[in-house]
Amino acid sequence: MLNLHCKQHTTVSMSSQIQIFKFGGASVKDATAVRNVASVLKSYAGKQTVLILSAMGKTTNALERIHQSYLSGSNKDAIQRIAELKNYHSSILDELFTDKNHIVFREFNQLFGELAKAIDEKPELSYDKSYDRLVHFGERIATTILNAYLQENGFETQHIEAGDFIATDNNYRDAYVDWDLTVNKISEGARSWFANEKPCIVITQGFIAKSAENAPITLGREGSDFSASIFAYSLNATEMVIWKDVPGVMNADPKLMPEAVTLEHISYREAVELAYYGASVIHPKTIKPLENKNIPLRVKSFLNPVGEGTLIDRVGTDDKKVASYIFKFNQVLLSLFPRDFSFINEKNISEIFSLFSRNNIKVRLMQNSAISFSVCFDYEPARLNVLLEDLSKLYSVRYNEQVELVTIRHYSGINSDSIISGRKILLEQKSRSTWQMILNKQ
Repeated sequence: MLNLHCKQHTTVSMSSQIQIFKFGGASVKDATAVRNVASVLKSYAGKQTVLILSAMGKTTNALERIHQSYLSGSNKDAIQRIAELKNYHSSILDELFTDKNHIVFREFNQLFGELAKAIDEKPELSYDKSYDRLVHFGERIATTILNAYLQENGFETQHIEAGDFIATDNNYRDAYVDWDLTVNKISEGARSWFANEKPCIVITQGFIAKSAENAPITLGREGSDFSASIFAYSLNATEMVIWKDVPGVMNADPKLMPEAVTLEHISYREAVELAYYGASVIHPKTIKPLENKNIPLRVKSFLNPVGEGTLIDRVGTDDKKVASYIFKFNQVLLSLFPRDFSFINEKNISEIFSLFSRNNIKVRLMQNSAISFSVCFDYEPARLNVLLEDLSKLYSVRYNEQVELVTIRHYSGINSDSIISGRKILLEQKSRSTWQMILNKQ
């Protein structure tokens, strides 16, 4: 794990500058979008580039549903869902490639063959390990298609498997990176990727890696940003760009607040705070590797590539200019009470967090009183049920599902009436810069 005081690893030394691009699922959701990615890349030609790609459109969601069907023993449903997913990707392929004998069709069919084989066997793996074994196919399919399309249109590319270069532990669905091994692997790889002075685009997958036992593993939901920062750190990149369908980092989700504005220049610290509290534009783990090497991050729109977007670096001029609003839906508020009505103390809290850690549950907010301890976290039924079973052996438990967590950064002078909108505040917490409220379901 890369921490605040991690040592500076020895990274590859290159005479040419390297830029890191990350494109999300929306940027390749259909054939038109794939063509647009090629157009964006043309306008940024001339530098050595590593391109990190997410699964196309809502593919990860579809693969999660396939995983659920697989675990429930409904193979017929899983097979049907795989067929639907294959048809979705086939329609993109058919529009991009007129030559149906192109090698990409064989590679594509091979990947879907591997996916079908993965659900053929009776589930014996843990939930998290089987999840990673199925879900990692989304990114592999996407990079196979994009790489073939770019090569077909004159780009110099290399297609690599992220799992061959990002090494982790065995913490499935939220892996910890083995930084020493990963930096060495990527640095060594770059010597061959960029051996030729001619600019090249190295295409690889976000989100996925290889575990210590050499199995597919993921870096946490929406972890492709983190993948990009791993490559940026390892290669001493001059800049990293995250390409989104919004103008940059905004002070709120424009779908929820149409008056939202773009933050033009913020600090690493502010970006970490926004990501930690749930802002969907940047994955929380993304920032620290970049800050350690002082690598600037830009968040730009692939719909308007000439726009400035948001610059994130050590300076940041817009940190406190406007309030930022983060809305997290589908949350759980859980409160614990000692059965003997004793006080909540350090021993209790340590015990509670040990159970949260064992179940891979990330806490978004916590608050304690003399005889209770309350936490808010993402609602995942499978993990919640196991956690409740563990906690109820030691504590009296009360919880609310489907609550909403609202976080306001730099809230001075803000009226929350329009946000609360008549709902009940179940829990509220304020610090110097951050105001959080848990609201009941509308």
